[in-house]
Amino acid sequence: MCAAIEWNSQLISRYGHGAGCASYPHISQFHRGVTSLDLLRALRSSRRAQRPLALAVQLPMASSSSGGGDISRYLDGLEREIDLLSCHLGAQQRIEQFHLSGGTPSAAGLNRLMGHLQQRFNFQPHPLGDYSIEIELPHADWATMGLLRELGFNHVSIGVPDINPLSGGALLDFQSPQQVRSLIDATRALHFRSVNIDLGYGRAWQTPTSFARKAAAIIELQPSRVQLFDYAHPPRRYRGLKRFVASGFAAQNDKLAMHRHAVEQLLGAGYSYIGLGQFALADDELASAQEDARLQHNWQGYSRQGHCDHLGLGVAAISQIGDLYLQNIGDVQRYQEQLAMGQLAVFHGLRCSPDEQLRRAVIEALLCDYRLDLRAIEARFGLRFRDYFAPVWAQLEQMARDGLIELSATTLSVPPAGRLLVGAVCKLLEQNRCAQADNPQQRSRR
Repeated sequence: MCAAIEWNSQLISRYGHGAGCASYPHISQFHRGVTSLDLLRALRSSRRAQRPLALAVQLPMASSSSGGGDISRYLDGLEREIDLLSCHLGAQQRIEQFHLSGGTPSAAGLNRLMGHLQQRFNFQPHPLGDYSIEIELPHADWATMGLLRELGFNHVSIGVPDINPLSGGALLDFQSPQQVRSLIDATRALHFRSVNIDLGYGRAWQTPTSFARKAAAIIELQPSRVQLFDYAHPPRRYRGLKRFVASGFAAQNDKLAMHRHAVEQLLGAGYSYIGLGQFALADDELASAQEDARLQHNWQGYSRQGHCDHLGLGVAAISQIGDLYLQNIGDVQRYQEQLAMGQLAVFHGLRCSPDEQLRRAVIEALLCDYRLDLRAIEARFGLRFRDYFAPVWAQLEQMARDGLIELSATTLSVPPAGRLLVGAVCKLLEQNRCAQADNPQQRSRR
């Protein structure tokens, strides 16, 4: 069933500092020993197995594109990357999920990019695939939404970050958010399957009162999804924007008040909590997937398409093909130069060890289902869970005494009072990763 949550001030005070969590493995584990040759081999294996694909294209953020040339030059490199990789895939491999993130290109740029992608990849008919895009509020209108729908997009995420009224930027009035309302109206008229609004809190100029007005204005519009996030730890799609970290943050007590208010308002408005700050209306596809235990979590966030191989294209894009992870060069100019020479722009990566595969499975189960079947994990990986995680078992028992988790011989689960803090549990289960990976003799096998 969809995750019920409770605000527990004691638990948040004790564990809130460690509650941030992203997909596992982390980019910090990647190394330069993984190359483009590994990627091509993995793609050929994917082709032989005829596995479906999730495709993610990363455009340069507005703040990073100036150093790497204009968008036309960037698209030149992106098309070369598409050509170099698509020839290693099979025509029968369907694109079941597509995600476009980064800056918002012009209509001509969008048409050019999508035309090239559709020539090279086997996209599903529009009603079947999950095709999403992230757009910025200043660069979108009804015409934009109509073009996106024509190009096959059926999910959209709208970023509406606060602008410091003292910085000279235009102040977005969330008490009367006409532009946001117009875009949501467009998504409904054009039959998009979902619209997500990002709701950030904790900037230095925000107060609990001003944020309460913003949250109420957004919730009144009833977007199908809301991503609630702390500006101090923004979603990956915002981390390239220097303005998000340059102006300081609100006091901790004010941030907690903003967070609590938003949670209570969203729940009161009928939203279900998915996890990691993601809320969705009860009839949304993410809520349905969680209800049916079909929810997955990957580099793009929560998804229904966990069975796909993930191919990332563009600057800093991440790919996951089976147990192989890779990331492209993060500098726009270097990315373009590499492809201009006819070479892929892979920078580093990781081939998951059995230890990393185990932790990935454990963490994904907790992030999606808030429940871990210990016996199923033991049977799958050939170990005794308590012995394997012995270095942190006493801390897990303390979490259970505090009410953050429930722990038995067969199950580790996160009750409603702990679900806002599931990241703290995941971080704990990562702590002895290096020791286990370096000393396989410490693993207790059956």
